[in-house]
Amino acid sequence: MKLSRRELGIGAGAAALATVYGRPGWAQAPIVIKYSHVVANDTPKGKGSLKFKELAEKYTGGKARIEVYPNSSLYKDKEEIEALQLGAVQMLGPSTAKFAPLGAKEFEGLDLPFAFADDAAFAKAAKGDIGKFLMDKLTSKGITGLAFWDNGFHMVSANKPIINPADLQGLKVRISGSKVADQYFRKLGAIPQILAFSEVYQALQTGVVDGCENTASNYLSQKFHEVQKHITISYHAHLQYAVIVNSKFWGGLPADIRNPLNKAMDEATEYTNSIASQENTDALAEIKKSGKTELHTLTPQQRKAWQVAMQPTWQWAESRVGKEIVALLQKSAAS
Repeated sequence: MKLSRRELGIGAGAAALATVYGRPGWAQAPIVIKYSHVVANDTPKGKGSLKFKELAEKYTGGKARIEVYPNSSLYKDKEEIEALQLGAVQMLGPSTAKFAPLGAKEFEGLDLPFAFADDAAFAKAAKGDIGKFLMDKLTSKGITGLAFWDNGFHMVSANKPIINPADLQGLKVRISGSKVADQYFRKLGAIPQILAFSEVYQALQTGVVDGCENTASNYLSQKFHEVQKHITISYHAHLQYAVIVNSKFWGGLPADIRNPLNKAMDEATEYTNSIASQENTDALAEIKKSGKTELHTLTPQQRKAWQVAMQPTWQWAESRVGKEIVALLQKSAAS
């Protein structure tokens, strides 16, 4: 029997509070935190999630138990944030593009093309004014932002070489849902298609879409490279996640539980962001070694052509994500 949203929320919320505050015969039961995400365990986010589990259970002395559900095994892209708000799951690590449907469109600013020169530039922005500005937008949604996790830069793939911007003309390209990504692909003449991450492999294999954008670690772990003949190392946009929790659940935790969990998250974040670059480098090498797809590296002139072709997205984005976040990103890029 499928529960209504109200029943699901009440039931999950009551269970969480009972676990936290205890009841006769249950005082020693650990607090269970269900952490759902959509990628594989052997990706930066997957490894970071398992690192958080390890540290959280260690630092709380077993008073908290973290159940990690990777690969959309619990919820798919479109389901997970609603499940978090209802209390059916306590923690998520969605890509930042997923927050726009909540009314936090400012997060899509992070998807602007060529917004970050490298991973260090993204890390600086996430820890500074940009990161705080964005996380504050979640408070009114019943969500608390804990950390930003890096996953590197997007490459683009298809069954034909994509070297110049015009090569994308007419191709159906899978995107995760960001209107900014939708716009910059339209600027190149592509036809963006929104699909859940768990559906991408089959869509590429069957020709439902012609190509996609993603990081090297996701291409390898999801085997996208096996059903795409060409991958261009375009690094045209950055992919990042925000680790978030249900505010009511998080606020209801005793301090002797929440403080160790915060410590575990801080250390898991440092770990995840430190391995992201190397994971993508190693994945790129594995993809090349497999011989199943041809890799193309853009020359500086070709990369500049992509930058120029996508640049109008920045002006367009002011009306979508707001002038304030665009100005913050421009200031960050300039520095």
